[in-house]
Amino acid sequence: MLFGVKPMVRAVVFDVGNVLVDWNVRAFYAPLIPDPARLDWFLGHVVTPAWHFQHDAGRPFAETSAELIARFPAEADLIRQFGPRFNETITGPIPGMPELVAALAARGVPIFGITNFSHEFWPPFRAEWPLFDHFADIIVSGAEQLTKPDPAIYQLALRRFGLAPGEGIFIDDRDDNAEAAAANGFVAHRFRDAPTLAAELRALGLLPQ
Repeated sequence: MLFGVKPMVRAVVFDVGNVLVDWNVRAFYAPLIPDPARLDWFLGHVVTPAWHFQHDAGRPFAETSAELIARFPAEADLIRQFGPRFNETITGPIPGMPELVAALAARGVPIFGITNFSHEFWPPFRAEWPLFDHFADIIVSGAEQLTKPDPAIYQLALRRFGLAPGEGIFIDDRDDNAEAAAANGFVAHRFRDAPTLAAELRALGLLPQ
């Protein structure tokens, strides 16, 4: 589904987690916490999305983990593993998306990224994914200390990517992020799967019919 006005879209801007790659904290911790009820408790009370979002906002793992261990000392070992083993929370590419990115690159379409991602976790993650060789630039929230859906991160993206309002389509798996992008200079697509996105990109003339 597209949000916003769509004049001459000439560039594609991707979110990363759950658009290009599958980010799954449960899959990482499941072998370490075999009891399903305890795993649910751990992910609901200890290593939560709100705790991890601090990394996306730029806080260092050394600080956030120390604070969390002080609250849950019995979980110290499991908490400590999150940072150094972060790449294991990425279970693989989203089906069809590496091929879609390669098809855009082959047509010379400018490709960019805006991701909520820790500035510490990003470099080792990026090193494992040559998919991002196709990207001209990627805004990493932890490095900028700006997170989606803050309007400022989309405004920064327009300036840094050299895009006028309406020249970029932004793809994200969250409605709030897509809607904020549409309110701040982007055409926005709420991501569901690669075939649906490919159809939108064909309709915009970015992929062949």
